[in-house]
Amino acid sequence: MSAYHAIEWIDAGADGKPVVRMLDQRRIPQDAATLDYTDYREVASAIREMVIRGAPAIGLAAGYGLALAAWRGPEALPALKLTLHHAADTLKASRPTAVNLAWAVERMMRRLNDASLATTQALRAAALAEARAIDAENLQMDLAIARHAFPLIPSQANIYHHCNTGPLATGGYGTALGVIRYAHEQGKQVHVYVDETRPRLQGARLTAWELQQMGVPFTVVPDGASGHFMRTRRIDLCVVGCDRIAANGDTANKIGTYNLALVARAHGVPFYIAGPTSTVDLATPTGDAIPIEERPAEEVSHLGGVRLTPPGAAVANPAFDVTPAAYLTAIITERGVAYPPFTASLHEFR
Repeated sequence: MSAYHAIEWIDAGADGKPVVRMLDQRRIPQDAATLDYTDYREVASAIREMVIRGAPAIGLAAGYGLALAAWRGPEALPALKLTLHHAADTLKASRPTAVNLAWAVERMMRRLNDASLATTQALRAAALAEARAIDAENLQMDLAIARHAFPLIPSQANIYHHCNTGPLATGGYGTALGVIRYAHEQGKQVHVYVDETRPRLQGARLTAWELQQMGVPFTVVPDGASGHFMRTRRIDLCVVGCDRIAANGDTANKIGTYNLALVARAHGVPFYIAGPTSTVDLATPTGDAIPIEERPAEEVSHLGGVRLTPPGAAVANPAFDVTPAAYLTAIITERGVAYPPFTASLHEFR
């Protein structure tokens, strides 16, 4: 498998100071270009514009964005602390649905508000160390998720996947795609049906590209074809990622996930959510309380800069939907597999 990094910290950029380097996911699979960022506001824009996306990866981007603010901020400690608070607010506001973003910012600020960090250099060192800790933990959480999921995957399996949940989305090994990757690497014969995932086509562009890197057999299929394939072919399970899980197990994920869950239930196909416990939001009681990001209409009305809809046509473009807990077979986390009732099992993992 080719080595690639969704995001990484570079100690010295073109000007000799630290930069945050991201693989521009908007350009895959045409090329694997990277962009260097020197300011936390640029990192926030990269999150909004989906240079980087995926709940764990944007949390990691926020961590490195705060580290960047520390290392490129004012030398005077009071001014630097004020800059970090501004950076935290800016980064947290960049996208609303994925709880990992707020989780990472709050974790970073708990560390950076430590009164024992009494010098600018100590604050900078702590910011980078905490961001790197989140990075390392992402990888270990992904691997733990994959190992917990392994017994759930038949030795020969046709697997349905929606959106993109590989290293591009997590900065680590992958969550739902990591489950598939691990099964493949351990010798199971898996084949993946990859939803296009309209309107931004994360499945057709990103998941297909990553599965090629991994050497995993796959077929890209239209989003609306899941009923056809579940009726006419043996589909053993669906596994998808998550951006936020409410206390009752209702799960927000990329738009189209709810449709896939309904089709899976109609055909008796197990439907699994894979994600770290950092996506579990016990303060949100049900999916009805999860904020759903509405993205620009142009993502639907245009393709490659070419207008598809008549001028003036109304467009709605929710980035996520909520799948009710009743349609989930289980939620696979780094701490184990949570089964219904999720109001009990998820609390045990937090």
